[in-house]
Amino acid sequence: MSSQPSADASGDPRHTIETVFRIESPRIIAGVTRIVRDVGIAEELAQDALVAALEQWPRDGVPDNPGAWLMATARNRAVDLIRRRENYARKLQEIGRTVETAAPPEEPADADDIDDDLLRLVFTACHPVLSAEARIALTLRLLGGLTTPEIARAFLVPEATVAQRIVRAKRTLATKNIAFEVPYGPEREARLGSVLDVIYLIFNEGYAATAGDDWLRPALCEDALRLARVLSSLMPKEPEVHALTSLLEFQASRTAARTGPNGEPVLLKDQSRRRWNRMLIARGITALHRADATATGAPGPYALQAAIAACHAHAYTYEETDWRSIATLYGLLAARAPSPVVELNRAVAVSMAQGPAEALAIVDGLAAEPALRDYHLLPSVRGDLLERLGRTAEAREEFVRAAGLARNERERQLLLARLHSLPGH
Repeated sequence: MSSQPSADASGDPRHTIETVFRIESPRIIAGVTRIVRDVGIAEELAQDALVAALEQWPRDGVPDNPGAWLMATARNRAVDLIRRRENYARKLQEIGRTVETAAPPEEPADADDIDDDLLRLVFTACHPVLSAEARIALTLRLLGGLTTPEIARAFLVPEATVAQRIVRAKRTLATKNIAFEVPYGPEREARLGSVLDVIYLIFNEGYAATAGDDWLRPALCEDALRLARVLSSLMPKEPEVHALTSLLEFQASRTAARTGPNGEPVLLKDQSRRRWNRMLIARGITALHRADATATGAPGPYALQAAIAACHAHAYTYEETDWRSIATLYGLLAARAPSPVVELNRAVAVSMAQGPAEALAIVDGLAAEPALRDYHLLPSVRGDLLERLGRTAEAREEFVRAAGLARNERERQLLLARLHSLPGH
């Protein structure tokens, strides 16, 4: 996250400013938060540094190290702010008396200090005191560099809703005096789960959009994958961090094959595996090996999901897929992190390994699950199983129900196509 472009080839410094700020803003906000102990104020000071760059760089030229210039400007303004506060003496005791006598250096003496601050920012933005929606919005804003309109477009919600979530999240962190730190022991384990879940939710929304006209939102997948890679570099001894990164690498490798020429969804069995990105698959394998090497006990949920994705990646054709291993891994995942959705996925794997009848028994056992009441994939999977069993009339009813529940237009059209392809329709 520290690569810094020089002036744009077109000679427009504004393009360089925007590019540098998008890359460096998480590190700047993290470094300033260490001084002011308030994420909201730190973001405002980072924005002040951006404004200063927009005023000065077109006139004076782009500095040799634009990221360091922005960092120094934001940190200096943070120090000025603290000096103006009425409780200056108390704040000096908290941040150290070096601030009183010396301005911050242009660059940190040790790059690891910034990485430590960035890690603290990750845990702060994903603190469990915030709602899941607030964590996602704040993470994309502070760590993904997305603007409020961009986040609103990505999740198909009004800009005002996103803005309120971000403002409330910052206020909550400030009023509850959430420490800017990386927790340790049991608290760290609990908090890390929240961090990983937020990154995974962001990726999934890009990988299979909940609603709207587009099946994929590649930019969200890219943001989530970048965050996972950064977290892997910051926490090299955490197996589940590597496992999540592995899972996202594997999933992202299929992106080009998941849509047709007109943006329509292409199911796994119909995808051209020649379009799968082998470089991302190799990265996924490497990350999975790191997860295995750092694990000290039973594999965690993301390690099991990554192992499932690896089974798909290793199969050069759909027919070569090791469905028995996948069904076994889903069984382990259901025991490790039980959920109706995991059980539904296990049913799909069982249907391929043992047959649709065994899988239908599993799916029928999920019919009363409240979490799946409006989940379109439950009747979709059931319709597929019924079709394979020759129970066409019942399958038709399930596909009609699934299409009615689907909120994504591309997915709804796919389900209607399945319906129309049934014999006798």
